[in-house]
Amino acid sequence: MKKDRLLAKWLNNDLSPDELAVFEASPDFEKYQKIKDYTAHLEVGDFDKNAMLLNILSQKKEAPKVIPLHKKWIFRAAAIFILALGITFAMKFFVTQTQTADFGEKTTFSLPDNSEVVLNSGSEINYKKWNWDNNRHLELKGEAYFKVAKGKKFEVQTSLGKVTVLGTQFNVKARKNRFDVVCYEGRVKVNYADIQILLTHGQSVSFENGKQVKTTVTSSKPEWIDNQISFYIENIRSLLDEVERQYNITIELNAKNTTSLFTGKLPAKDLNTALQIISTTYHLKIRQVSKNKIIFDEK
Repeated sequence: MKKDRLLAKWLNNDLSPDELAVFEASPDFEKYQKIKDYTAHLEVGDFDKNAMLLNILSQKKEAPKVIPLHKKWIFRAAAIFILALGITFAMKFFVTQTQTADFGEKTTFSLPDNSEVVLNSGSEINYKKWNWDNNRHLELKGEAYFKVAKGKKFEVQTSLGKVTVLGTQFNVKARKNRFDVVCYEGRVKVNYADIQILLTHGQSVSFENGKQVKTTVTSSKPEWIDNQISFYIENIRSLLDEVERQYNITIELNAKNTTSLFTGKLPAKDLNTALQIISTTYHLKIRQVSKNKIIFDEK
């Protein structure tokens, strides 16, 4: 039986138990159910029954037009289909779009203007397609590398600050109380609290706990793109948090004398080597209690 006939029979409560089971298992059933529930609450206003009766009796009687039942089904199914298309269009262009990269993963995607974005592990981006050419604005949670297509102003908003650019390549990282921006091409304007800084090719800026910290650029693109985790004057908890994201594991730290700041790189595809570097740097013992849990103890 064709899908539109099933839809029409369902709208008129004429489906057999077997047909109903097949229809409810279809991928579009939830959408049809929502539309049916919505239209069921539509009401018309009150009217004067006596006036309507007199009006009908005063008119010339004509033979009633009979519309076959199957045509009613088709008309109603067509109306539902058109409404569903409208809802689908609205969902696609007006509702916020979300792109994510889970722990242990990276995600690459293109924005409506063909700007390229690479999301690092444990990150999320939200944006709207509607009117994108005139309002290129998105919200970032975590870290991402952008290759922005030339055009009008492009904005990246995070919980810690905002980056405004025009046709450039840059990296933005907002993790807890740490905010890092690196410009690899073109220019970017960084807003953090009441501070505004203009970065050009090869420049970077970082803020931690509300204060600007010294940073440096050592490559032509983010190291994490090539599976290297780079740190510059960061504490051990930042190291462990990033290793947890990259390898999708949990790390517990049972040590007190770990206040030294770390500058260097850790591999993002070799967990044993990454753990050995951390243990050697901070004089810790590695204890693996399960496949996805590591504990660092004092020696």
